[in-house]
Amino acid sequence: MPKLSESLYTAKFNAQTFQLNNGLTVIHQYLPATPVVVTDVWVEAGAIAEPQEWSGMAHFLEHMIFKGSPNVTVGEFDWLIENTGGIANAATSYDYAHFYLTTASSHLKQTLPALADILLRANIPDEEFIREREVVIEEIYSSHNDPDFLGFQALCQNTYQCHPYRRPNLGEKEVLLEQTPDHMRCFHRTHYQPENMTIVIVGGIEQEQALTLVHDNFSDFSVRSECPPVLVEAEPKAMAIRRQELHLPRIEQARLLMAWVCPGSDCLIEAIALDLIALILAGGRSSGLVRELREERQLVMDIDCNFSLQKDSSLFTINAWLETENLAMVEGIVRDRLNQLQHHLISETEILRAKRQLINDYIFSTETPSQLANIYGFYNIIATAADSALYPQIVSKFQPEQLQSIALRYLSPESYAITVLKPM
Repeated sequence: MPKLSESLYTAKFNAQTFQLNNGLTVIHQYLPATPVVVTDVWVEAGAIAEPQEWSGMAHFLEHMIFKGSPNVTVGEFDWLIENTGGIANAATSYDYAHFYLTTASSHLKQTLPALADILLRANIPDEEFIREREVVIEEIYSSHNDPDFLGFQALCQNTYQCHPYRRPNLGEKEVLLEQTPDHMRCFHRTHYQPENMTIVIVGGIEQEQALTLVHDNFSDFSVRSECPPVLVEAEPKAMAIRRQELHLPRIEQARLLMAWVCPGSDCLIEAIALDLIALILAGGRSSGLVRELREERQLVMDIDCNFSLQKDSSLFTINAWLETENLAMVEGIVRDRLNQLQHHLISETEILRAKRQLINDYIFSTETPSQLANIYGFYNIIATAADSALYPQIVSKFQPEQLQSIALRYLSPESYAITVLKPM
């Protein structure tokens, strides 16, 4: 497969990327037609950065960031954003944590300093740490009432034998209870440093003003610390079928979850091809598995297929909701269709339909400042922000032979992880 750097793949990237002297990355796009500005701060400090004994720290820290800093008292940030008509929130995944602020451009000069202060110089007060830990533990309890969450987490543990992706982002109660405010301060001062941070600013603010605001507010970082070392190795592909069965109360239908370890963002073209294959298999009413298993044979209530792009060891999944007596038959049909992918070319009609849908979905995901900021930040964590602009062109160039080769390489019908949920 060609590399992204080759001239075969070129596309205009509408934003501009800057690297500041301290290592901070800034991505800016001026949209003069909107009075809104989105600031999205991405940090390479997701669950993958946690020492195993600190599992759940990244998500817990996301909560604690909003508990004050030297210049922002507890609750003051929320008050400021609400009183200027803005919106702020955050999310933590395996590869990143990000904190986003949407505000009128006229209020950015007032709100951005507060966001910078809580991110760079979080106090992490002892009493707030104890109080917020109970909130996180309650969040863990709530997740245990969701069978689909439990099924996916079990599938991850079944799929990833050694990679941190196998651990739950939320952490576990017993591990969280062992953590201290000093542990969190260490994690924060290790990872919330300029070389790990990308600031995306999209909307009604010109470049010079945006860069000045970033320079003025994102220069004074906390004194560095050093967490216990974390060794992350890419997860090898499964060499056989790994089966797992869970019996859960309060579910009326069984779940069939199948997963394959696939390439990460260092093989971005192959990863995007797997996105296309997922759509062809089960990405809508006219896709193969949906049409056969749900519409025609009525063996499942629903079935979908997803490719989750990650920094390394991405995840390709097929999920079905069905009656228990149909589990073996549906698994066999899925395996047979994967075998067909490897030995027969996908029709041009199916490929064109899927290409059109993927490209349209991409276009629709770049309509607003918040969508653009999200795409730029995500891609800059796993690859580079400019790579995001190549997505439609890469999709459009795939040929049946390429898709067959990639299916043969990654989607074996003889080696995968399977997790089955059954009613008790």
